[in-house]
Amino acid sequence: MRTSSSLSPGLALSPACTMASIPVLRVQAKSSPQPIAVVAFAYSLPPAALKLEWVHSLPADANGANCQLDINNKSVYGTTDVLKALADQHAGDGALGSDSAQSTDILKLLLLPPAFPPTFPTATAFLASLEQRLTLRTYAAANRPTVADYALFGALKTNTIAQTLLAKAPHTHRWYNHVAQLAPVAKALVDVPAQAKVKPAAAPKAAAAAAAEDDAAGGKANSTFELGLPNAIKGHVVTRLPPEPSGYLHIGHAKAAVLNQYFARMYDGKFLVRFDDTNPSKEKAEFEQSIIEDLALLGIKADATSYTSDYFDQLQQYCVEMIKRGKAYADDTEQETMRAQRMDGIASARRDLSADESLARFAEMATASPEGKRWCIRARMSVDDPNKALRDPVIYRVNDLPHHRTGSKWKMYPTYDFACPVVDSLEGVTHALRTNEYRDRNPQYQWMLDALGLRKVDVWDFGRLAFVYTLLSKRKLKWFVEQGHVSGWDDPRFPTVRGIRRRGMTVEAITQFMLQQGPSQAFLNLEWDSIWNTNKRVIDPVAPRHVALATEGLVPVTVLGGEGKPAPGQVELKDVPRHKKNPDVGTKKTCYADKVFVEQADAATFAQDEEVTLMDWGNAIVRTIERDPASGLVTALGVDLNLSGDFKKTKKKVTWLAGPKAPSDARDLVKCTLLDYDYLITKKKLEEDDSVEALLTPQTEFRTSAVADHNVASLAKGSIIQFERKGFYIVDRAFDSSKPDEAVELILIPDGKASSIALKYQPPAAPASQDNKKAKGAKSAAPAKDKVAAAAAAQGKKAAPAKKGGKLPDVAPAEAVETVLLSEGEQGYEIPVKTKMYGVPNLHADAASNVFVKHNMYDVPPINE
Repeated sequence: MRTSSSLSPGLALSPACTMASIPVLRVQAKSSPQPIAVVAFAYSLPPAALKLEWVHSLPADANGANCQLDINNKSVYGTTDVLKALADQHAGDGALGSDSAQSTDILKLLLLPPAFPPTFPTATAFLASLEQRLTLRTYAAANRPTVADYALFGALKTNTIAQTLLAKAPHTHRWYNHVAQLAPVAKALVDVPAQAKVKPAAAPKAAAAAAAEDDAAGGKANSTFELGLPNAIKGHVVTRLPPEPSGYLHIGHAKAAVLNQYFARMYDGKFLVRFDDTNPSKEKAEFEQSIIEDLALLGIKADATSYTSDYFDQLQQYCVEMIKRGKAYADDTEQETMRAQRMDGIASARRDLSADESLARFAEMATASPEGKRWCIRARMSVDDPNKALRDPVIYRVNDLPHHRTGSKWKMYPTYDFACPVVDSLEGVTHALRTNEYRDRNPQYQWMLDALGLRKVDVWDFGRLAFVYTLLSKRKLKWFVEQGHVSGWDDPRFPTVRGIRRRGMTVEAITQFMLQQGPSQAFLNLEWDSIWNTNKRVIDPVAPRHVALATEGLVPVTVLGGEGKPAPGQVELKDVPRHKKNPDVGTKKTCYADKVFVEQADAATFAQDEEVTLMDWGNAIVRTIERDPASGLVTALGVDLNLSGDFKKTKKKVTWLAGPKAPSDARDLVKCTLLDYDYLITKKKLEEDDSVEALLTPQTEFRTSAVADHNVASLAKGSIIQFERKGFYIVDRAFDSSKPDEAVELILIPDGKASSIALKYQPPAAPASQDNKKAKGAKSAAPAKDKVAAAAAAQGKKAAPAKKGGKLPDVAPAEAVETVLLSEGEQGYEIPVKTKMYGVPNLHADAASNVFVKHNMYDVPPINE
């Protein structure tokens, strides 16, 4: 491990460290630029690696720096030098890459960000350098995040000029969005702005008094999110989740559930689940039970469960009290007329109805008589308030349908807008957390409490979460179920909790992802890549490895000879690790025989006498290749084993399976069906006037017949595995020994790569034009596509489809990319790009201007000739 002596010359070092063993990082959040990079990198280190302190000022020695690191009895100031020192301290953990070459590269990248404040020339040069570097990279210098990624992200985040140009640099933009979703960065983006708002401590006497007051009150939780919860006192916080039992929980509800439980646990408080069962027309007992099950699937456990219907008696009395106080009145205006009047700010003809007459109508409503059904109760708030949520909303209405809990006892029910604040106050809720789509109703919420003289509740809202190509409307999801477009509410194509869990999403990934989003107020319409990538990081270290081969065109391979050749007709069993990097996962039995199978896609790439690697066995040399004369498909192969061969020198590593010894043998291959899915709709974001039927994806389920190794027969439903070279799968239907001919069904789990979350459906191409330019463009597109495919095949990878219709960025690489290199990163975006720009000679027409530049664009002569 490197020591501080390896830091670059010129670092400002002075004795100031108070803790020799644990470095202390002091960060001044309220500064320009903000210390995003330093805080994010600090969060990426092990929890005990350093002590982080938020300060309002740094000593004079800092010379205006925004951070100070006390390490090894010295102090280091400024983002670049602090990052160097921390990375140097944790070089053994990969902070500076995996070898000396990467370390040198990373240290150079730390010097790339321009000086602050930014200027247009420095910002554009910085962005151009990043765009060139990130064209075919997932991360700045390695196949995982290093200190360089945090440094460059922080510099870009705080560079206001570069931010305005970011959309014009597609590869940098893609990298920027990806890094922003990393847990340390996401947390830093919340913490730094929040800490910048914290005011300096009061004078000594005032500070002592405040501390004593805190002690008396039990103290407040020391946490980042504390800044978002007003009046949060440790041990006294009560949050609640109020789902309506009218459908299944979806991914949007998951954020509310996770945040509510998180805050309650953080403040040592209570978390309640209360079913808002105030509308018998929509609610069913089955949905209530499903929500309880969905919360369990999310790992959410409430301290208590209640129902709004438990408070119907009190709510009715509170409504009577509001009428008596002149805060509510009875109204029989037609629904459409009422809606129009509220929109136009026109008072109802019944607004001045007396309290006695309104109470009489309320009593009539309770019987659900024909006369009573004509009436509702409205809050007397305002006629023409600019906030239309305050224009006399309905608080009670008649519904004579039986209630799934109370039966026919009640004929009228409170609305959510009335019941929610009242019951929140009655149940002791201190903080009502809800999405900011309700923000216009927050004044209404407080008005109800004021009108009834009830205890105040703090409302804290957060940004609503949505995903591209995804519907979250219960009404629209119900339509898909009723029309038979999906198998049910747990369909893997559905964004319901049970749908995404069935597709392989883990509780850990959902929780991590939701907490990464934090208390953001922005409405987020996210791509699915980040949450599935988070899920991959959870399952990759523990998912057992297995082998499956597509049965279509399956190629038999005969082992002709070579060292270690199995005896003819015999099957040898050997124990091999189920996970090469995690021995705790255990071992599996692997069959070896002189007759094996490989996939047609692999066999078609083999050449005569080519040496390939049979994974988990060794190298083999292809001696014979038999093909079908008509189709050109490979029908049989013959190989010689070369188990002492160097697998590092072979270009092709292929999966294989030994054939069964006998049809009834326990080592028979297992019949499988591999399932993959597309989005249900073809539009990223559905608008209000869009027709769902017009945007239906024609085919959303894809089935591939396959055979898998015999170990798959022992997997239980819900088991998550990885089929080598295919991806992660979850067992949806396990092997049933009583039905041996029934295939095991496994669902492909997206891993967050662009190819796994892209829309598979491609709309029909427009009719070909006779225009020569278009024809020429179409002609030149094919070779480019072939080149990408060839490069992918050479690297044993799957080429992602090229993006269509994009503009050339204003900020582009200095040179056209002439070769196609696919990402080696664990989370890479395999986007081959070949950018061709104008050939622009040297501005001053020196010798370099006479160099011929080969391109397919217009020639631009030197401007000085």
